[in-house]
Amino acid sequence: MVIITKIARQKNNPERYNIYIEEKYAFAVDESLLVKYQLSKGKDLEDFERDEIVFDDEVRKAFNKALDYLSFRMRSEYEVKKKLLDAEYGEAVVLEAIQKLYHLGFLNDESFSKALLETQKKTSKKGPRAIQQELRNKGIEKSLQEEVLKTYTEDDQTEVAQGLAEKIANQQSSKTPRQVKQKIQDTLLRKGYSYAIISKVIEGIEFETEQDEWEEMIADQGDKIWRKVSVKFTGYDRKNRVKQALYLKGFPSEQIEMFIEKKELEEDGD
Repeated sequence: MVIITKIARQKNNPERYNIYIEEKYAFAVDESLLVKYQLSKGKDLEDFERDEIVFDDEVRKAFNKALDYLSFRMRSEYEVKKKLLDAEYGEAVVLEAIQKLYHLGFLNDESFSKALLETQKKTSKKGPRAIQQELRNKGIEKSLQEEVLKTYTEDDQTEVAQGLAEKIANQQSSKTPRQVKQKIQDTLLRKGYSYAIISKVIEGIEFETEQDEWEEMIADQGDKIWRKVSVKFTGYDRKNRVKQALYLKGFPSEQIEMFIEKKELEEDGD
């Protein structure tokens, strides 16, 4: 047993008090703990009581640090636990602080997961696979991942993916239908959509190209290919390589033939 010989308010933090035992600094506590444990000068403290007070104070500090971390945005239990452990709080202290956060409604993995799903749907236009990966990275249990993702229906996925695909199609108007489809497929795959959803979305977009649009596209892309190939090849080899490159980009054979004929005539004219 020891005796508290002095209690002094901290100068830099008036809500915390330094506790002195036998005239020597022993530990510090928040004002709330001072009241909770009825600490006063002359009070006898058993060793277990002192340990309990110090532990309680550490939990309170960890709790307050977690609250500050949560003030910026919602976090998962895994994120909060990692933050506190990185701040060198003990495992027992961290677990106690997390239980308190759950009890007071500041932490809830189910609510966090649902919010993350909605945010990724609306702002990043992500599909279920990408969202599940994010949930996994946030330490959400697999059963909860699956439960939350069930709410992301096939119709919802199609609607979100369709909007993204149409945006890509509008931005890629100077590309051939094949190039646009490839861009849409690559983007939607990266965003975490299934092939079934991607195929359904692509089928729902019209890829009609007028004659003058073909001519403009092949003039732009074809000239670049022609110049690049002409650095190393001439004659039949150049013609064949340009044909192949334009065909892979989705240009019709008749447009390719017309373009090459035009380029050869331009060279003959020079």
